Amino acid sequence: MIPIDDPDTDADVMAEINTTPLVDVLLVLLVMLVISIPVQLHAVNLEMPSTQAPPPPVEPRIVRLDVTPGGAFLWDGQALGSREELEARLREAAALPDQPEIHLRPDRRAKYESVAAALAAAQRLGLAKIGLVGAEQFSR
Repeated sequence: MIPIDDPDTDADVMAEINTTPLVDVLLVLLVMLVISIPVQLHAVNLEMPSTQAPPPPVEPRIVRLDVTPGGAFLWDGQALGSREELEARLREAAALPDQPEIHLRPDRRAKYESVAAALAAAQRLGLAKIGLVGAEQFSR
């Protein structure tokens, strides 16, 4: 009689299923399924709203106001005869609906009195867009 506990016997062999062919068949089925599905184009027709925003602002006119070493004023390169003429030009600019930007460019040797008079006149007449240009000449 053969002992049951003998390790040399094949009596207690476990039966296993070979799953490799099963996996191969499933992968082939998956590939066939992916190929057979029609390609969906996901396009949606949208009616985008139009904006009623105002047009972008127009670039303001720039007026270059130079102060010479002698205290004279240049309006866009044109010499002004007196401070009254400067005030008349500033008054005209202040009356415009779109005020121009005044770029005040004093010479390095110009007296502060002339520069201060131009700034005071612009402020008194209601010009809001005025700035000093050429400050780099004073840093040396």
